[in-house]
Amino acid sequence: MPQIFELLGYPASDNSEKVVQSRKKAFCPFMNATCDGGGNRFMSELLLKEHPELQMFFNSMETVPSGICSIQLSENTPPWIICPRRLLYMGSKANEDTFKGATQQRLLSKCNFPTGSRIGIWAETKVKYVKEQSTEDNALFDYTFDYVLSRLGRVSLESASIQTGMAENELKRKLTVAGYTLALVNGNIMIEDFPIGSPYIVEVMTSSTSGGNKRIRSCIPQSFEDCILGKPHNAPGINYRQVWARMASQMIVKSQAANTWGGHTIWILQDVLADYISNSTALDLKHFITEQLSEVNILSFSYSEKFKSPSKGDTIELTDSTLFAGPIRPYKDNQKISPSFQDIVLASVCPPKSVLLAALAKKSLSIIIQL
Repeated sequence: MPQIFELLGYPASDNSEKVVQSRKKAFCPFMNATCDGGGNRFMSELLLKEHPELQMFFNSMETVPSGICSIQLSENTPPWIICPRRLLYMGSKANEDTFKGATQQRLLSKCNFPTGSRIGIWAETKVKYVKEQSTEDNALFDYTFDYVLSRLGRVSLESASIQTGMAENELKRKLTVAGYTLALVNGNIMIEDFPIGSPYIVEVMTSSTSGGNKRIRSCIPQSFEDCILGKPHNAPGINYRQVWARMASQMIVKSQAANTWGGHTIWILQDVLADYISNSTALDLKHFITEQLSEVNILSFSYSEKFKSPSKGDTIELTDSTLFAGPIRPYKDNQKISPSFQDIVLASVCPPKSVLLAALAKKSLSIIIQL
């Protein structure tokens, strides 16, 4: 029966004083903040007054999310990560230590930003665009990006107005609401820390669970409660096909959009999910192992063997990684068709880069880092 492997950031088997005290606060070491439930955040919250034993454990809280990071299907097999925060987090609650993490460092190394750049990161940015003289039925782009990364620079309001396709007064109002700094320099209104250069779209894809069974208490909230209280517990299984279906429906379109804007989309996966994709579809990722970004990019991370003997009081770092990258469409080379990332889900339309910049101009920066 599947078991919880990591609970609120640490192996469930770790009951050291440091870890117990961290759990009592429902603290997530990957977010550097209280757990928000990750991929299950809207469905897994427990009202503690309805769970007296849990209320004694979380004695200063009224509600608690079911902070399950990963699930192990059987003994000695690699756990499956089910929380995107556990795999990669770069939101507004991240700090300097967060970006020293192996997954963050490896990702940034692939983005090829110049040393010393100020990098802006926007979390959960929605981009919606309908092509002119079209209806939403035949020319709609409507997606939310997990993270958008871009170099930051000083740009005039006039220039930003042209880039975003927004009138200066409207743009100025949006920028002010979003928290941007505007200053008058030599008679020109300048915007500090505005996105410049090529954007990098980062999508974090973790596994879904099979839902669980209330009778045997294997639903996420039940499993979390039993595990926290040190009772024997059951966990739900992994819904492999649903994970791949969700990813396949967006992978090509989001990659296509970033390429149109002169940038790249990088998908962050766990190695077991990458292996499942290779084993269950016509897309054999082993053909795409490389060190250079291409049109479609998957950066895969692994527990390696570290999950077998984790250190007490520490999280397990995902240090082993592999980049899979290749073209969206197949192309002919001496009449031979090279492998590609399937072109069956191409977007009907890609918005111009101005639409992305306008979306970023209306949204507060999550965080700024210095490389």
